[in-house]
Amino acid sequence: MASKDVATDVAGNVWKVLVKPGQEVNEDDTLIIMEAMKMEIPVVAPGAGRVVEILVEEGEAVGEGEVVVRLDA
Repeated sequence: MASKDVATDVAGNVWKVLVKPGQEVNEDDTLIIMEAMKMEIPVVAPGAGRVVEILVEEGEAVGEGEVVVRLDA
């Protein structure tokens, strides 16, 4: 299986991590909810796969384009 990095589209804080390692996800499933400019912004799976690694924690500040989740697709 090929590994796929999932990155944020915006800078902000990780508000909620909705998945855990080993979990199967489908395309467009919400993995993480970011908080930026008082808005909730979902980070979604680009395709179906299994969560291999979560690289952030709730409350952590992340930059635009930062990889937050790694999937096996």
